[in-house]
Amino acid sequence: MKKALAAALAALCLQAAPLPAHASAGTDDLAELIDGAVPALLAEDEIPGAAVVVVANGKAVFSKGYGLADVASGRPVDTETPFLTGSLAKVFTAEAALRLVQEGKLDLRADVNRYLTAFRIEDSYPGRPVTLEHLLTHTAGFDDDLVGLAEENPADLPSLVESLKERRPPRVRPPGSRIAYDNYALALAGHLVETASGLPYARYVAEQVFAAHGMTGSTAALPHPSGVAERLARGYRPENGGQTEQKGQYAPWTPSGTGPAVTPADMARYMIGQLRGGPVAELMQERRFTADDRMPGMGYVLEERPRNGRRLLYKDGDVPGYHSAMALMPDQDFGVYVVFNGDGTAGAAPWDAQRLLDQIIDRRFPASPAADPAPVTADVSAYAGSYRSARTSRTSLMKAAALFSAPTVEAHADGTLTTTGLSPDPERWTQHWIPVAPGLFQERGGQARISFPGDGVLVSSALPSEVYERLPWYDAPSLHLPLFAAGALVLLLAALGIPVTAAVRRVRGARSAAPARLAALTAWAGAVLATAFLGGFALLMADPNVSGAALPLNSPELAVLPVLATLALICAAPVLPAAVLAWRGRWWSPVLRSAYSLIAVAALGFFAVAFAYNLLLF
Repeated sequence: MKKALAAALAALCLQAAPLPAHASAGTDDLAELIDGAVPALLAEDEIPGAAVVVVANGKAVFSKGYGLADVASGRPVDTETPFLTGSLAKVFTAEAALRLVQEGKLDLRADVNRYLTAFRIEDSYPGRPVTLEHLLTHTAGFDDDLVGLAEENPADLPSLVESLKERRPPRVRPPGSRIAYDNYALALAGHLVETASGLPYARYVAEQVFAAHGMTGSTAALPHPSGVAERLARGYRPENGGQTEQKGQYAPWTPSGTGPAVTPADMARYMIGQLRGGPVAELMQERRFTADDRMPGMGYVLEERPRNGRRLLYKDGDVPGYHSAMALMPDQDFGVYVVFNGDGTAGAAPWDAQRLLDQIIDRRFPASPAADPAPVTADVSAYAGSYRSARTSRTSLMKAAALFSAPTVEAHADGTLTTTGLSPDPERWTQHWIPVAPGLFQERGGQARISFPGDGVLVSSALPSEVYERLPWYDAPSLHLPLFAAGALVLLLAALGIPVTAAVRRVRGARSAAPARLAALTAWAGAVLATAFLGGFALLMADPNVSGAALPLNSPELAVLPVLATLALICAAPVLPAAVLAWRGRWWSPVLRSAYSLIAVAALGFFAVAFAYNLLLF
């Protein structure tokens, strides 16, 4: 089945529309690169379709669709096929807000409460209000929580303002103190557009942003207009040798990217407009925040990601079934947009998009050969340890992902560092770093940099929109994960072993007192419920494409997990005091008492970790 799908995709890719008539001769090498790379990615990672646009010197020099927009009907992708944007829509929100700033209707540095009427942002840090500037640079300090935000049917969504009011996240840090990617902040910026303009967000974007760039095939409205809905590329995940349509892309926070759809042709027009400049484009592109002046930072929504010694501004977008990335090089008047309508095997599509962008830029603007910098000898032991993204949720189920994804830093006597899990690219899980200045490191054989500006913070050039915070030893997943795994193993063995032990004792004629039987029953019930929780958790986490859709939908498979874990805790809670009573009352043999005590200790560690990572209902 997989081979047949790959062959069909390859055939469609070869039949894709030719280069536009205005393509310049200088793009022939790019066409050869893209025409070779994209079909290979679609086949290798089981992605139905894609589109690529390249603009240079004020025009589209490459624009082409590949593969299938709709697997069931066989409809091919072309440059007029709308794709869901994901977070790429944040650039439209930023532009909309900045147009109103230019008109004097919004103030970048005013308390957002000046413009809010339906609700207020709590004054958690007196004298440090949240501003529009904070919203557009991911420095507002809100916690991250997307669980249950989405619906399968966009017609079922509440309004933007209703959702923002009901789902106000806690403020977890003073604004401007840390950068942490923030969907609520950009949704709130979209609502400020509504209050300042007097128009719904989608209408203002259509009339003032899309119209300004000639983007006639795109929309920020939900549900989509019929013309967009009929032509929309369907989003998929690979499953059992075929493609399953994804769900969970529609949510009320459309300014953050949950629902808007754009065509590749319109993205060419948008990039040309950004590269042409003007007051709003200049505001968006100028650096507005960085965690370390020696490192790339943020414009308004746009991220600085230098490549080959040249300035590059970047934004990507990911929702279930759709993954896109845009790179702008204003100094070279050059831009690239890549989009896929599939998650790819093991969630490969986001990294496929980034790698393809890099290949295109490297072909057009290659790096000058350079040797690794001479290392600066210094004691770097203070940087060693485990780190966690500042974006990590403190209050929602989303924190559970941090149990398995904490970057680590290893320090060496020669002043170099080794990191694991820091790069978002799975092919660069381990990286080696050479010190080039105090607290500043260059990747060996690469272009990335990391820095340590102080206060336990790690900054990475690969992700300028967030920083990492060093964890104390007691809060590190390297401690929590073994505790969780050991507890899970003991509880699994208890679920199997307690009834077997009871049966053997019954055959031998041994009887226990009622309290002992009750203690064994509660331990077994807790172990069975914990095992059911672990089974569901493992099945959900085994496929990142499935869990990526389950989270925003809070699907039944996901929603039941905290319920099971909490019921397991309620049943297991008496086990610890019962273990003490078992020794005092000499219930069972010493071996069985020891086994029961082991269950109590394992359960204590297991549920402590579950509580720490928000896997319980409280």
